[in-house]
Amino acid sequence: MFKFAIQNMENLDPAVVDVIKESGESTLEKAKAKAKTKFDQFVNVSLNIAVTGKTGSGKSSFVNAVRGLEDDDDGAAPTGVTETTMEPTMYEHPEMPNVKLWDLPGIGSPNFKAKKYLKDVKFNTYDFFIILTSERFTENDIMLAEEIRKQKKSFYFVRSKIDNDMSSEKKKKGFDEQKVLSKIREDCQKNLKELGNPRVFLISSCNVEKYDFESLQNTLEDELPEHKKYALLQAWPVCSAASLEKKINMFKRMTWAASLVSAGVAVVPVPGLSAACDVGMVVLFLTRCYYAFGLDERSLTRLSEKVNKPHLKDLAKSKFVTAIREKALTRLQASAALAAIATVEYLLSLLPGVGSVAAAGISFATTQYLLREGVNDLADTARIIRKEAGLASVH
Repeated sequence: MFKFAIQNMENLDPAVVDVIKESGESTLEKAKAKAKTKFDQFVNVSLNIAVTGKTGSGKSSFVNAVRGLEDDDDGAAPTGVTETTMEPTMYEHPEMPNVKLWDLPGIGSPNFKAKKYLKDVKFNTYDFFIILTSERFTENDIMLAEEIRKQKKSFYFVRSKIDNDMSSEKKKKGFDEQKVLSKIREDCQKNLKELGNPRVFLISSCNVEKYDFESLQNTLEDELPEHKKYALLQAWPVCSAASLEKKINMFKRMTWAASLVSAGVAVVPVPGLSAACDVGMVVLFLTRCYYAFGLDERSLTRLSEKVNKPHLKDLAKSKFVTAIREKALTRLQASAALAAIATVEYLLSLLPGVGSVAAAGISFATTQYLLREGVNDLADTARIIRKEAGLASVH
């Protein structure tokens, strides 16, 4: 009776697949437990990113860019402000509060002591460090990196404000963007040789589609533990068609865990209870999906202004986008097939003993169908908007 759960399992976590292929209620509970752990990590795992560097290096703008904000948006980290405190400032991601960026105090003091600095800013709070500069990396940057390495955490060197460099260089004869980028990279790396020539990421916080913003994301993704990777991929802005597809694939893989978590709710023989819980899962999951794909009004406004195509917002009118915007996914009209599955689920849940297993299989199918339809709908909408914006082939 649990056949609904063993079809199309190519994207399911292997540990969950093994349990599902067994039979009986106890093994279903094991599968549910594994799925619940995975889904809880997906939704709730914390990610704390420390951003440090000399005052004026563009830390606040970087924090805002990762959070999908312009510098003048409400809730944005203030820019152009002289630092007067030695306290880290925390900024939550506006749609994913489990992701936090920390704007750390500047490290430009001539009496800088890396070990004391890391103690003062509470080193253990952070998953990794972004060391930012808008010029060349200094001795203080190197001392900080060495101390972070000693304490066994990761750091990444980021050269900011590349757009400013390009604006200046474009005025010169024989301007070649790639040559300018190579020269900036080489100049930065000269000062970092004693650290083993670490990679330097060149970025513009004003334009995450260009330069190394996506490469930074890919590197972080490769080096983070899997559960932290979920948080990064959800929160990081869409930098290209490839980065959008990564997000889409992640959500598609996760529909299995979300669906299995809902399984077994129908053990309680109360009409409507199971359906209500499933819809709550759908709302949470697809709302995350909606924001991660950049379909919210703020992201679309920013994209429309950037490419000077105001009509882009009008393309986000699919049934799932509309439902999420109205905070009313529960109003989506279920198809006749979905209604039938929900009815049978309730009837089977009344059977003693095997009822919960049978109903769980149907509950899984119902939720899986809704989540897949939702992810596909939102993904197609995001692809159409990027294509219309002229960004479909950006890598």
